[in-house]
Amino acid sequence: MRVASRAQMATESPTLALTAKTNALKKAGEPVIGFGAGEPDFDKPEHIKEAAIQAIRDGFTKYCPTAGTLSLREAIVAKIARDQGLQYQPNQVCVSVGGKHSLHQIFETLLDPGDAVFLPAPYWVSYVDQIRLAGGVPLLLPTTEATGLKVTPAQLAEALELYPFAKALVLNSPSNPTGATYDEAEMAALAAVLEQAPELTIISDEIYEHLIYGGRRHVSIAEQEALRDRVILCNGVSKAYSMTGWRCGWAVGPKPFIEAMVRVQSHDSSGTCSITQAAAEAALRGDQSCVETMRQAFEQRLRVMIDGLNALPGVSCSEPGGAFYAFPNITAHLAPGETASAFADRLLVEAKVAVVPGEGFGAPGNVRLSYAASMADIEEGLARIAEFLK
Repeated sequence: MRVASRAQMATESPTLALTAKTNALKKAGEPVIGFGAGEPDFDKPEHIKEAAIQAIRDGFTKYCPTAGTLSLREAIVAKIARDQGLQYQPNQVCVSVGGKHSLHQIFETLLDPGDAVFLPAPYWVSYVDQIRLAGGVPLLLPTTEATGLKVTPAQLAEALELYPFAKALVLNSPSNPTGATYDEAEMAALAAVLEQAPELTIISDEIYEHLIYGGRRHVSIAEQEALRDRVILCNGVSKAYSMTGWRCGWAVGPKPFIEAMVRVQSHDSSGTCSITQAAAEAALRGDQSCVETMRQAFEQRLRVMIDGLNALPGVSCSEPGGAFYAFPNITAHLAPGETASAFADRLLVEAKVAVVPGEGFGAPGNVRLSYAASMADIEEGLARIAEFLK
């Protein structure tokens, strides 16, 4: 049996593969400290659990509208107005089976074969494969520590001049894997360049919007009024509410695009689990103090993780503004011809510390560590890495 060329082209998610490997080693009794998982280690808030239980008791277990229940879409619209001051309508929202599914549906709805998509690198592992599976072509915009691992206006202007036919730009702030976060001035400067490319669609992945540190606030490119009618927001409940396994995300954008996305989704998933939607609505409408509690804990862990990594000889790590990842450069510790994947394998075998190699993020000299782990694990993991590097 021959599988389709697009399936052969797809790569396995390195983050999910590492998580599975780490869990298998732990089950076998190995004392592995895992810095791979991209999910909060907190439990779900009780009011969210209760909403799901009540939905089952009420018999809310049938098919829902493909775009999502009206009450959840209204809650999403209210959340955006509350958090960002932006006004949308429920018919501009499509609820999907997680933020990853939303992004997949966005690319499927937007891209024709050969369409080019600007993608700042390092990038989240699934962007490249999702773009290619939809028939698109990723055009990488490499960033450096000198720019805070963020794309610059000059770089974007040059890319637009070289590739005026590009269809879209993906912005991820705060970023997975780097934690890089654009402030008001940086976002406005990018917007000034993007105004000169009126046909370019901007896909803004804001799944980590509530996990932001150092007194910063989350800034969305959709706040730029001149661009809003060609911005597609992507978000979900996985990170802010520790609901990774519940699988609920959404896309918000121009009504004609969302209507097309709903048509695509009607032949894909039919929609999102009814019980999950009830829980997601409770998360968005309920007490938000749980989000701040988790954010504060992550900020404390960030300080220990980043300071610990930068104290290691030959290791440099940019200060993340958000998310819960550190993305240190470990090039100085790679043997001649060695890859970050080989380094990560050695670290796992010899030190029992699991990190994600940077190749999958477009950064072969880096590894990603998630500090969505206990403080004790962070401190012990850093000590093991220090001993390993000796």
